[in-house]
Amino acid sequence: MFWSLLALLLIPLCLAANNSPHDELVQLAAARNGVIRLDERVFDLLTSPKRTWSASIQFTALNPQRRCAPCKEFDPSFNAVAKAWSAAPQVHRDNHFFATAEFDESINVFQKLQLNSAPVVHVYPATEGPNAKNAANPFKYDFSNGFEAGPLAEQLSIHTPIPIPYKAPIDWSKLGTVISLIPIVTLIFRFIRPVIHNRWIWAAGTVLVSLVMTSGFMFTRIRGVPYAGQDGSWIAGGNQNQFGQEVQVVSMIYGILAASFLMLTIVTPYQKSPARQRTQVYLWTFVNFLVFSILISLFRIKNRGYPFKLLF
Repeated sequence: MFWSLLALLLIPLCLAANNSPHDELVQLAAARNGVIRLDERVFDLLTSPKRTWSASIQFTALNPQRRCAPCKEFDPSFNAVAKAWSAAPQVHRDNHFFATAEFDESINVFQKLQLNSAPVVHVYPATEGPNAKNAANPFKYDFSNGFEAGPLAEQLSIHTPIPIPYKAPIDWSKLGTVISLIPIVTLIFRFIRPVIHNRWIWAAGTVLVSLVMTSGFMFTRIRGVPYAGQDGSWIAGGNQNQFGQEVQVVSMIYGILAASFLMLTIVTPYQKSPARQRTQVYLWTFVNFLVFSILISLFRIKNRGYPFKLLF
């Protein structure tokens, strides 16, 4: 009788002894919605030197006393990717694990890895089996893409047996905003439709854009030049230098020159009064000559060796 009872008591211990490290990890992942909670023992088990599985580990500090705002912001994204991986076929799912190491629960692990900040994500590739990789150090996730789940899933999919089946959830607030804007945009379009279809507005816009662009706007934007010089000057010497204020002046000069030519060629010939026509010829010719003289004077300031001039 005694030996029978002893045998019954030893059955769980025998089963536990036969439980392989891989099976234990599978059970731990299934118990916590796909994310293993790490302590020092489980971390050593997960990152065993001889492993046929890979693992993505989040090192974080979610305790409110730690005041780690990035940790709280990133944790839902990591859990969302881990939950998506739990939907993968079992034959692949059981060859890659997601785990979280909380600082207060695994201080020795943080010290062993010399981690001084959080959150951090390390990916430990398999060292044996068909998915083994020759990598001495774990892959470290780059947070330059932010804390969103999408970039995280994309980067971790490089190290998983199959791509992580993550799909971003529908942003209902954004969708609702777009839907609510449809009647507003429709109503506004009814009022601005005549303006949009007006060819003179498009012509004026085209002329303005052409004047600004030919005056050096993109040149100043690409080079990031200041609006004016430190001494208050708005003309930069040399052909390869230009201030932002100079663009405005040159575009205004080009605009006046273009307008004077248009007045001479389009408006003036249709004047019925000879006196008025003669006056406009003299007027717009003088404006054209005067403004062109100003343009040449600006060119001489930028190019000291230029020998020609008109009025100035």
